[in-house]
Amino acid sequence: MPIYEYRCNQCEKEFSELILNQREINKVRCKYCLSRNLTKLVSSFRVHQTEGARLANFDTSKPRSNDFYKDSRNIGLWAKKRMKELGVDLGPKMDEIVEKGRTGKILDDYNK
Repeated sequence: MPIYEYRCNQCEKEFSELILNQREINKVRCKYCLSRNLTKLVSSFRVHQTEGARLANFDTSKPRSNDFYKDSRNIGLWAKKRMKELGVDLGPKMDEIVEKGRTGKILDDYNK
């Protein structure tokens, strides 16, 4: 069941529409002004990568924006890759530490 994105040429707002049947495409109206004068947009998409693939493709020397550090998964990925580059192998313990840090549970160990 595809979800299509549209821009209304009347009110210039964008919206998504779930199309359950191809015949419904011709019936789509703007959710805001009910106009049929619409332009179908090209939707963005993502490609799922395994953590191993992300780790292999990750470049620790590349400068990162502040937004990068707002996602705790990125910090864990950076730490794992950097340790691998330095030849440090903590095994499964490292995964446990990174996961605790990522979820905030690492603070539980210090609050006991």
